[in-house]
Amino acid sequence: MPVATRRELLEAGVHFGHQTRRWNPKMGRFIFGERSGIYIIDLEKTLTGLDEAYEFLMDVGRQNGVVLFVGTKKQAQETVAEQASRVGMPYVNNRWLGGMLTNFQTIYGRLKRLRELRDMERSGALEFLAKKEALKLRHEKEKLERNLSGIQDMERVPNAIFVIDTKKEHIAVKEARKLGIPVVAIVDSNCDPDEVDYIIPGNDDAIRACSLIAKIVADALQEGQYLAYQGMQARVAGPEFEREPAPGSFTPDDEASGRPQLSEEEAAWMGDVLDETSAATVEETSAAAVDETSAAPEGPAADGGEVATGPDVDATPVAERVAAGEEGEAAQPPSSADEAARESPDESPDESPAAPSNPEGAETGTGASA
Repeated sequence: MPVATRRELLEAGVHFGHQTRRWNPKMGRFIFGERSGIYIIDLEKTLTGLDEAYEFLMDVGRQNGVVLFVGTKKQAQETVAEQASRVGMPYVNNRWLGGMLTNFQTIYGRLKRLRELRDMERSGALEFLAKKEALKLRHEKEKLERNLSGIQDMERVPNAIFVIDTKKEHIAVKEARKLGIPVVAIVDSNCDPDEVDYIIPGNDDAIRACSLIAKIVADALQEGQYLAYQGMQARVAGPEFEREPAPGSFTPDDEASGRPQLSEEEAAWMGDVLDETSAATVEETSAAAVDETSAAPEGPAADGGEVATGPDVDATPVAERVAAGEEGEAAQPPSSADEAARESPDESPDESPAAPSNPEGAETGTGASA
């Protein structure tokens, strides 16, 4: 879809050139004819130039580039400031200062000075100065604002410039070409097209023509900025990968997500497997507890032939305790006193045997002493 129609260009007067006696022969390939002593610009060439410029400027906007709008003639001042401000681009609509591109470091120093003067006025520091000194600083600030207010936020040399009337802004075009900065410009019948990289043949003296083309340029930058914003959002969000669930898996949001669910037969089979597993686990736990109890050493038998139990040992069978809800609890181990009693024999090995009675020795000893 073309960025503009032939009817829009005709209504804006883009096709009107200069008088036949004021023309540049290099513009001959863009002229359709002559009427009443005025050259008529070929609008087909204008549409082609607009399309090429639109693609280039959209690419600059996509790369977050900076385009400087330049138009200091009276017919272009208002539209240049309006369209450049709409897309956040710098502009020059009062006077082009020599070296604004080729000597940008000096210009940047003046921008810092402008910020200092604004801070002084905002903080009220000028009120503490002499009246003459304060008036001098205010005049300096007004002059800097008049010439540099449009580029106050420009931190570096622009990626491209858009010019209205290259003949009047020839210094800006020269500086841009010297630095290799692409030039997009409205070129009238009295201008040199060889100085411009992206030529838009058209009337640069009519307010409506300048407004229409400047709006198209701003729209191209805006579209590029929007594409850059979309790309940034896509990088932040990252690619979305949907992980495939394992066969037969179940999640609470299966119905909402459309994931496969278990059928009734599969659910019944899964329930039977879980029941069998639980029963086997209970039996293994009970058997382990019984084995542990039977492995304990037996004490002396009580009356009736049953194993005597101590006060700390629960004589209830393990199987009954499991059924009563005490599953998983092992039989209480015997106390340390009981273990010591069971391990030691009836007679303690540490005790020495009693000496046999020897009445004769006793008598002998008695006699000896006697």
